[in-house]
Amino acid sequence: MSHPRGLSAGEAAAWEALAKSVTPLVRRAPASAARAQAASPPAVPAPPAPLPPTPAPKAAPFQRAKPVRPAPPPPPPQVRPLARSQLDSHWERRLKGGDIRPDVSLDLHGHGLDAAYRRLMDGMTQARAMEARVVLVVTGKARPVDPADRGERRGAIRAKILDWLAASEHGSAIAAVRKAHRRHGGDGALYLVLRRGG
Repeated sequence: MSHPRGLSAGEAAAWEALAKSVTPLVRRAPASAARAQAASPPAVPAPPAPLPPTPAPKAAPFQRAKPVRPAPPPPPPQVRPLARSQLDSHWERRLKGGDIRPDVSLDLHGHGLDAAYRRLMDGMTQARAMEARVVLVVTGKARPVDPADRGERRGAIRAKILDWLAASEHGSAIAAVRKAHRRHGGDGALYLVLRRGG
Protein backbone atom coordinates (compact mmCIF):
# COMPACT_ATOMS: atom_id res chain seq x y z
CA MET A 1 0.00 0.00 0.00
CA SER A 2 1.43 3.37 -1.03
CA HIS A 3 1.80 6.01 1.60
CA PRO A 4 0.01 9.29 1.24
CA ARG A 5 2.33 12.08 0.22
CA GLY A 6 3.67 14.32 2.83
CA LEU A 7 3.56 11.77 5.72
CA SER A 8 6.62 11.15 7.77
CA ALA A 9 7.84 7.65 8.39
CA GLY A 10 6.18 7.55 11.82
CA GLU A 11 2.92 8.88 10.48
CA ALA A 12 3.01 6.35 7.70
CA ALA A 13 3.50 3.51 10.17
CA ALA A 14 0.57 4.73 12.27
CA TRP A 15 -1.60 4.97 9.13
CA GLU A 16 -0.71 1.43 8.13
CA ALA A 17 -1.65 0.10 11.57
CA LEU A 18 -4.95 1.95 11.48
CA ALA A 19 -5.82 0.76 7.97
CA LYS A 20 -5.25 -2.87 8.96
CA SER A 21 -7.58 -2.57 11.95
CA VAL A 22 -10.55 -1.35 9.85
CA THR A 23 -12.90 -3.83 8.00
CA PRO A 24 -14.41 -2.32 4.85
CA LEU A 25 -18.26 -2.31 4.69
CA VAL A 26 -18.73 -2.60 0.91
CA ARG A 27 -16.15 -3.27 -1.65
CA ARG A 28 -16.23 -0.50 -4.14
CA ALA A 29 -15.90 -1.38 -7.77
CA PRO A 30 -13.29 0.51 -9.67
CA ALA A 31 -14.55 3.72 -11.27
CA SER A 32 -14.11 2.28 -14.77
CA ALA A 33 -16.34 -0.72 -13.95
CA ALA A 34 -19.01 1.60 -12.44
CA ARG A 35 -19.03 3.71 -15.61
CA ALA A 36 -19.30 0.61 -17.83
CA GLN A 37 -22.22 -0.71 -15.74
CA ALA A 38 -24.04 2.63 -15.99
CA ALA A 39 -23.57 2.73 -19.77
CA SER A 40 -24.87 -0.81 -20.42
CA PRO A 41 -28.64 -1.19 -20.65
CA PRO A 42 -30.37 -3.01 -17.84
CA ALA A 43 -30.63 -6.72 -18.34
CA VAL A 44 -33.99 -7.86 -19.75
CA PRO A 45 -35.37 -10.76 -17.77
CA ALA A 46 -35.63 -13.93 -19.76
CA PRO A 47 -39.19 -14.87 -20.80
CA PRO A 48 -40.77 -17.62 -18.71
CA ALA A 49 -40.46 -21.10 -20.05
CA PRO A 50 -43.57 -22.12 -22.04
CA LEU A 51 -46.00 -24.43 -20.31
CA PRO A 52 -46.16 -27.96 -21.63
CA PRO A 53 -49.04 -28.32 -24.13
CA THR A 54 -52.34 -29.48 -22.65
CA PRO A 55 -53.38 -32.72 -24.30
CA ALA A 56 -56.61 -32.38 -26.31
CA PRO A 57 -59.53 -34.22 -24.74
CA LYS A 58 -60.12 -37.57 -26.32
CA ALA A 59 -63.29 -37.67 -28.37
CA ALA A 60 -65.76 -40.23 -27.15
CA PRO A 61 -66.13 -43.10 -29.57
CA PHE A 62 -69.12 -42.64 -31.89
CA GLN A 63 -72.14 -44.55 -30.72
CA ARG A 64 -75.35 -44.89 -32.63
CA ALA A 65 -78.29 -43.54 -30.70
CA LYS A 66 -80.58 -46.33 -29.61
CA PRO A 67 -83.98 -45.98 -31.23
CA VAL A 68 -86.61 -44.86 -28.78
CA ARG A 69 -89.50 -47.25 -28.83
CA PRO A 70 -92.87 -45.63 -28.26
CA ALA A 71 -94.83 -46.92 -25.31
CA PRO A 72 -97.22 -49.64 -26.35
CA PRO A 73 -100.80 -48.47 -26.69
CA PRO A 74 -103.04 -49.37 -23.79
CA PRO A 75 -104.98 -52.56 -24.35
CA PRO A 76 -108.50 -52.04 -25.64
CA PRO A 77 -111.12 -52.16 -22.94
CA GLN A 78 -112.47 -55.62 -22.32
CA VAL A 79 -115.95 -55.88 -23.73
CA ARG A 80 -118.01 -58.58 -22.14
CA PRO A 81 -120.49 -60.05 -24.56
CA LEU A 82 -124.09 -59.74 -23.50
CA ALA A 83 -124.90 -62.81 -21.50
CA ARG A 84 -127.86 -64.89 -22.53
CA SER A 85 -129.32 -64.48 -19.08
CA GLN A 86 -131.86 -66.92 -17.81
CA LEU A 87 -135.27 -65.36 -17.42
CA ASP A 88 -137.93 -66.98 -15.35
CA SER A 89 -140.28 -69.35 -17.17
CA HIS A 90 -143.09 -66.80 -17.20
CA TRP A 91 -140.94 -64.30 -19.18
CA GLU A 92 -139.61 -66.97 -21.51
CA ARG A 93 -143.14 -68.19 -22.39
CA ARG A 94 -144.37 -64.67 -23.07
CA LEU A 95 -141.39 -63.83 -25.30
CA LYS A 96 -141.59 -67.07 -27.31
CA GLY A 97 -145.33 -66.81 -27.77
CA GLY A 98 -145.24 -63.16 -28.76
CA ASP A 99 -147.54 -62.41 -25.82
CA ILE A 100 -145.59 -59.34 -24.89
CA ARG A 101 -146.02 -55.74 -25.76
CA PRO A 102 -142.71 -53.84 -26.18
CA ASP A 103 -142.54 -50.58 -24.23
CA VAL A 104 -140.26 -48.96 -26.83
CA SER A 105 -139.59 -49.82 -30.49
CA LEU A 106 -136.43 -48.77 -32.33
CA ASP A 107 -136.35 -49.29 -36.09
CA LEU A 108 -132.75 -49.26 -37.32
CA HIS A 109 -133.46 -51.09 -40.58
CA GLY A 110 -132.33 -49.15 -43.64
CA HIS A 111 -129.97 -46.81 -41.71
CA GLY A 112 -126.21 -46.56 -42.26
CA LEU A 113 -124.07 -47.85 -39.38
CA ASP A 114 -123.31 -44.43 -37.89
CA ALA A 115 -126.96 -43.32 -37.96
CA ALA A 116 -128.11 -46.71 -36.61
CA TYR A 117 -125.63 -46.51 -33.73
CA ARG A 118 -126.76 -43.01 -32.73
CA ARG A 119 -130.44 -44.03 -32.97
CA LEU A 120 -129.82 -47.11 -30.81
CA MET A 121 -127.92 -45.21 -28.09
CA ASP A 122 -130.47 -42.37 -27.95
CA GLY A 123 -133.37 -44.85 -27.89
CA MET A 124 -131.79 -46.88 -25.06
CA THR A 125 -131.22 -43.72 -23.01
CA GLN A 126 -134.88 -42.79 -23.49
CA ALA A 127 -136.11 -46.32 -22.67
CA ARG A 128 -134.11 -46.41 -19.42
CA ALA A 129 -135.40 -42.96 -18.45
CA MET A 130 -138.95 -44.29 -18.96
CA GLU A 131 -138.10 -47.41 -16.89
CA ALA A 132 -139.16 -49.59 -19.83
CA ARG A 133 -138.79 -53.36 -19.45
CA VAL A 134 -138.85 -54.54 -23.10
CA VAL A 135 -137.30 -52.73 -26.06
CA LEU A 136 -137.95 -54.04 -29.57
CA VAL A 137 -135.05 -53.30 -31.94
CA VAL A 138 -135.68 -53.89 -35.66
CA THR A 139 -132.31 -54.57 -37.29
CA GLY A 140 -132.97 -56.49 -40.48
CA LYS A 141 -132.06 -60.12 -40.96
CA ALA A 142 -128.58 -61.35 -40.16
CA ARG A 143 -126.35 -62.10 -43.14
CA PRO A 144 -122.61 -62.85 -43.44
CA VAL A 145 -120.87 -59.48 -43.21
CA ASP A 146 -117.25 -58.42 -43.61
CA PRO A 147 -116.08 -56.82 -40.28
CA ALA A 148 -114.82 -53.77 -42.25
CA ASP A 149 -118.21 -53.23 -43.86
CA ARG A 150 -119.51 -49.71 -43.21
CA GLY A 151 -123.17 -50.62 -43.64
CA GLU A 152 -123.34 -50.81 -47.38
CA ARG A 153 -124.40 -54.45 -47.30
CA ARG A 154 -127.57 -55.74 -45.76
CA GLY A 155 -127.13 -57.41 -42.39
CA ALA A 156 -124.35 -55.08 -41.16
CA ILE A 157 -126.43 -53.59 -38.32
CA ARG A 158 -127.54 -57.00 -37.03
CA ALA A 159 -123.90 -58.16 -37.11
CA LYS A 160 -122.73 -55.28 -34.93
CA ILE A 161 -125.60 -54.47 -32.58
CA LEU A 162 -124.66 -56.86 -29.76
CA ASP A 163 -121.08 -55.50 -29.70
CA TRP A 164 -122.41 -51.94 -29.64
CA LEU A 165 -124.65 -52.69 -26.68
CA ALA A 166 -122.00 -54.66 -24.76
CA ALA A 167 -119.46 -51.82 -25.11
CA SER A 168 -121.94 -49.08 -24.21
CA GLU A 169 -123.12 -47.70 -20.89
CA HIS A 170 -126.36 -49.61 -21.47
CA GLY A 171 -124.82 -53.10 -21.46
CA SER A 172 -125.13 -53.58 -17.71
CA ALA A 173 -128.83 -52.60 -17.80
CA ILE A 174 -129.77 -55.43 -20.19
CA ALA A 175 -131.01 -58.60 -18.50
CA ALA A 176 -131.51 -60.65 -21.68
CA VAL A 177 -131.53 -60.51 -25.48
CA ARG A 178 -133.98 -62.69 -27.39
CA LYS A 179 -135.02 -63.10 -31.01
CA ALA A 180 -138.33 -61.36 -31.59
CA HIS A 181 -141.55 -63.24 -32.32
CA ARG A 182 -142.54 -63.25 -35.98
CA ARG A 183 -145.35 -60.78 -35.29
CA HIS A 184 -142.67 -58.31 -34.17
CA GLY A 185 -140.19 -58.98 -36.98
CA GLY A 186 -138.90 -62.50 -36.29
CA ASP A 187 -135.30 -62.99 -37.42
CA GLY A 188 -135.04 -59.31 -38.34
CA ALA A 189 -135.66 -58.00 -34.80
CA LEU A 190 -134.56 -58.46 -31.17
CA TYR A 191 -136.19 -58.11 -27.77
CA LEU A 192 -133.98 -56.36 -25.19
CA VAL A 193 -135.25 -57.10 -21.68
CA LEU A 194 -134.03 -54.45 -19.27
CA ARG A 195 -133.38 -54.94 -15.58
CA ARG A 196 -135.65 -53.25 -13.09
CA GLY A 197 -134.20 -49.92 -12.08
CA GLY A 198 -131.63 -50.26 -14.89
